[in-house]
Amino acid sequence: MDFLRPASWEEALAAKAEHPTAVPIAGGTDVMVEINFDHRRPEYLLDLNRIGELSEWEVGQEKVRLGASVPYSSIMDHLRTELPGLALASHTVASPQIRNRGGVGGNLGTASPAGDAHPALLAADCEVEAESVRGTRLIPIDAFYTGVKRNALEPDELIRAVHIKKADGPQQYSKVGTRNAMVIAVCAFGIALHPETRTVRTGIGSAAPTPIRAKEAEDFLNAALEEGGFWDNGKIITPAIAKQFAALASGACNPIDDVRGTAKYRRHAVGIMARRTLGWTWEQYRGAGRTLEGAA
Repeated sequence: MDFLRPASWEEALAAKAEHPTAVPIAGGTDVMVEINFDHRRPEYLLDLNRIGELSEWEVGQEKVRLGASVPYSSIMDHLRTELPGLALASHTVASPQIRNRGGVGGNLGTASPAGDAHPALLAADCEVEAESVRGTRLIPIDAFYTGVKRNALEPDELIRAVHIKKADGPQQYSKVGTRNAMVIAVCAFGIALHPETRTVRTGIGSAAPTPIRAKEAEDFLNAALEEGGFWDNGKIITPAIAKQFAALASGACNPIDDVRGTAKYRRHAVGIMARRTLGWTWEQYRGAGRTLEGAA
């Protein structure tokens, strides 16, 4: 195994073009586990740790440009307001040591359906900035996951950053695991309210071959909220609406039985998480509305 250690982004792109099979490594929290267990033996490792810009972020008017190697701990400490769902997901990642090393770019590159960041990224809506010596392109998150641990990157491309929409409403994240830390998700669910567009987006992890959205559940809820005038009147969402949303979210799953949980349990748990996170986010939305009315 050869170790490539570029000193700049341009050198990294050139190395990836010359060695398309080279596996990028930054935090190494996924790659090193696979190598240590002899599940993977790449011909080349491409070390990106000397490229400082990958650990930087920019907060714009509408989006956050998050460098691929920004550690989860930094998201928790500095971007909780702009990216609340991703900050909550970051809290569930492994241990403090791993949260100080791992980043969203690694989660995306590995594209495991159990990756903790994926449901939050799907719910918030974002684009993955991929680059090669041929140029740069933005890949919508909905088109990024193409199969089990497969993504839409070309062999010569590297992830430079993720462009994530800043929260314009409450976001939540929930994860089921066999213990409280250092655990791969049995299943996970993310939800984001987008009051500016009067829409709700979701993300489901570890309950299908890829991270997915519960689109039928979203469509149902978007229609129900609009028809009932909920965005304007701030009424409590009825139990019937919440129950149907949960059932549709559960129905979106296509899980497997494995050592962490059964398919039946995963579907059930996703439905429970969908109902609960919807309740939490809607109460936040209603509370924010009451606060604004009282200040007026």
